[in-house]
Parts: sequence; structure tokens; C-alpha cells
Amino acid sequence: MPHDVFDRNRLRLKPLAERAHRYDLSVIMDLADAPEPPDDPDLATLADRIVAAREADSPVILAIGAHVIRSGVQRFLIDLMERGVITLIAGNGAVAIHDFEFALIGATCESVADYVSEGQFGLWTETGRLNDIAKMAASEGYGFGEAIGQEIVRAEYRHAEISVLAAAFRLGIPATIHVSIGYDIIHEHPNCDGAAIGSASYRDFLIFARAIEDLQHGVYLTFGSQVMAPEVYLKALAMARNVAFQEGREIADFTTAVFDLKPLPEDYHNQPADGDPNYYFRPWKTILVRTVADGGESFYFQMPHARSIPTLWRLIVDRIGEEGSFDG
Repeated sequence: MPHDVFDRNRLRLKPLAERAHRYDLSVIMDLADAPEPPDDPDLATLADRIVAAREADSPVILAIGAHVIRSGVQRFLIDLMERGVITLIAGNGAVAIHDFEFALIGATCESVADYVSEGQFGLWTETGRLNDIAKMAASEGYGFGEAIGQEIVRAEYRHAEISVLAAAFRLGIPATIHVSIGYDIIHEHPNCDGAAIGSASYRDFLIFARAIEDLQHGVYLTFGSQVMAPEVYLKALAMARNVAFQEGREIADFTTAVFDLKPLPEDYHNQPADGDPNYYFRPWKTILVRTVADGGESFYFQMPHARSIPTLWRLIVDRIGEEGSFDG
């Protein structure tokens, strides 16, 4: 017997012009704002590994959470993509929303506390365009990330120059968006088609998994994603290793790094015991321990995104030169 479902046609949506935005263009940093790198040998080693990976034409895959976009470091990510340093960028559904809204109106994010009381949280007309983009992506065989980037570029959104997804589309770099149904505000909207989002996002997962196939001698970086970054990577790596094992290859010699705010002990190369609350911090056991146990190496850095990404950018540029880039 089918259960009753919520009738979305009863919802009232409002224009973004009526929303109070938490972040606007004032948070967007310039490349000149990059701080002097700290004296951290692990950070220096990570920068060396990234440069070495690209010199060997191995991938540098970056996975981010939504707070990275809100922290205003877009220009650093775009510059690294333009230089050929980042070969794939992955995000969750909220990454796509913040990137889209910044490109469209130069602002993003709302106060949950202010809007949830009246039931207006997330119900903004223009943001719902992402649902129509997902439908187009599903019907034409695009991944969700590529379809959003294409829309921002071709429709000439006012602030397209700070869109990470638009930059990826322009440069031909995969930008994959990994959606969990019910997690994102656009899933509230009457025009949301779960099948279309699932199709477009699943294509992105397969694009991501294909990139992980080449991770040998490469680098996997994650910033502020405690669920998507470790879980999508874990499944993709299992798929890639399954095929590599059949073909007599291995995917073991690579570097991983996690940047987050959670304090970890110095001995983070051993996972916490089952039952320890830290056991459920998935980046630790998945990215820093289990998946590099066969020959890789991992690093953890406790830093805010507004410092970590510009710092890493500075270290990489110092190594390859102000005009340096990779064509591979």
C-alpha cells in the first residue's frame, strides 16, 4: 500500500532578493592575500608530492565541503586548475549550491535559525534552477557538475569568474558533484526530480571513479568534508583496485592529505579504537589510515580553509614559478 507523500505544490517560494545572505563578494580573497607559509615540513613535503605528481602526469584530485566555497578561496582553486595542478575537483550538493548562487547574485547562504521558524529555509526560487539543470544533465548524459558549470558559462552569469564549476567547465577539468537525496535545499522544491539528480550525480561518481583508477603516484586532497570525501573515495578506490588487481596492476603508492578543524593526535597514522568517538571521524580511518596501508602516505593538517588553501597554493607556486603550469 503506497504511503502518503508531501504535496510540494503547496509550498511558497520567494525570490533570492528577499533573502538575507550570510556571505557576499567581500569574503572572496585575492591571490595577493595568500599568507606566508608556516615552517611546517609536512606541508612542504605535501607540496613537493603534488608537484612531483603533476610532473609525472599523475592526478591531483581535490574533494571539498561547502564551507570551502563560503570561505572565499575560489580564486586559489581556479588558479590551480588553470595551471593544471588540480586534475579533478569534487564536492557535495551544497558546494554546487553555494558556487551557483555566488555566480548568479554574488552572495550565498542563509541563517537557518532565522528562516526555519517560518518554514522559508531553502525555498528560494532562483536556486531551484539547479533542479532544471539536473534534468538537462540527465537527459543529455552530462554529469551534474559539468552541467552546472556549462550553464554558468553559457548564460554568462554576472559573477562567473569566481565560479569553480564554471572554471572547470571552461578548462575541460572534471568537476563532480556527489548528492545525497534530502540533504540539500533544492530537494525541497516542487521542480526537484530525484531520478534526474540521481542520474547526473551517479555519472559524476563514475567520472570520479575513473580518475581514481589513475591514482598511482598521485595525490588525493580533502578539505572540510567529513562524509562525502572519504566515502565516495573509498567506494571508487575499491572499484579501481578491483579492476587493477585483475589486470596485474596496483594502486598503492600515492599520497593523501586531510585538512580540517578537528584536533587529532600526533600518531594519526593509527586509527582510533572501535568505540572511541574519534573512530567515527571518517577522514581519519579511511583517508589517513586504511586506504594508504599498502604503500601510500598520509598527512593531516588542522587549519581553517581561508588559510590552508591559500598557503598550499603559495607553496606550489613557489615551486613551479609564478608563470609555471602543467600541460599533462
